[in-house]
Amino acid sequence: MKIVLTGGGTAGHIMPHLALMDDFRKIYSEIVYIGSENGMEKDIITKQKDIKYYPITTTKFVRKKIFKNLLIPFKLLKGIHQSKKILKKENPNVLFSKGGYVSLPVVIAAKKLKIPVIAHESDLNMGLANKLCKNSAKVICTTFQRTAQSIKNKGVWTGSPMRTNLTIDKTAAKQKLNNDTQKPILLITGGSLGSRFINEKIRAEIKSITAKYFVIHLCGKGNIDESLKNIKDYRQIDFTLDMGTMLSAADIVVSRAGSNTIFELAVMRKPMLLIPLPKGNSRGDQVDNAKYFNNQGYACFVEEDQLSDQSILKYIDKTYDNRLSLIKALDKANIQPGNKKILEIIVNNSRM
Repeated sequence: MKIVLTGGGTAGHIMPHLALMDDFRKIYSEIVYIGSENGMEKDIITKQKDIKYYPITTTKFVRKKIFKNLLIPFKLLKGIHQSKKILKKENPNVLFSKGGYVSLPVVIAAKKLKIPVIAHESDLNMGLANKLCKNSAKVICTTFQRTAQSIKNKGVWTGSPMRTNLTIDKTAAKQKLNNDTQKPILLITGGSLGSRFINEKIRAEIKSITAKYFVIHLCGKGNIDESLKNIKDYRQIDFTLDMGTMLSAADIVVSRAGSNTIFELAVMRKPMLLIPLPKGNSRGDQVDNAKYFNNQGYACFVEEDQLSDQSILKYIDKTYDNRLSLIKALDKANIQPGNKKILEIIVNNSRM
């Protein structure tokens, strides 16, 4: 039995694959990944020594650069052709796609070769790649129940694939981080690429924030500010795969509102302040996710434009002060990983 995986562009389209990887290894004797030639997924997946990685030509729709999009049809056709050659060679039993622009040519090629395609949509409203892939997929698993209801005949609510080994004892996590602070620990994360806006807001008020909290700031690769390295109770980390330790140590979290991240926070019952990527910089999926979590009582929420002339510390304090009610709402919701359901769907739709 062999499975091909695809998806990429951001960690949100890659990390769920890693969350399922140990289960894939138990079921499939071979695991193949088709991704971009120089994207984040290549760097992460090629570290998995038992996974064969194939790079293909990929192209992304750029909202603010219309002329750049004129090349999309040509690059897409090239990516489909490359994907067909790889899939013919590997002849997998099933393709599992986590979405993102990287997945589109692979899914189209699989459909042409009659390879079963299972896709997963993380966000409340379906992304462009999964919309384009919908007709090629047998099943589209979803993180949100409402999303599945909107995908007639193909949508199945499974929840999100998550790393199940994230939670460790808080004391052990602090020891692992060599952190013996008595202050509440505030974790800041702007996603795998970091967030310039969040970084700037935190750093502008860092002395006031560290007067109350010990700050662990996941600022994104290349975004460490050398001038702030010696500030007491402020630790900068560009990128880590050991999110379990960071999250287990944290008392509250300030985060973007990518679906994978916020559902992991929900499973770990972490009080969170969500600052979604605004619609002008994206299709608005993070705003939708954040509003949903806020309406359910799972998270505090503030948009970037509200913070333009206000203190971020005020919202951090509000989140910390309301932490018990946020945890209570998350306990009541009892959100769990969707790994088991997703695996069952993939296996049941694999061709023999």
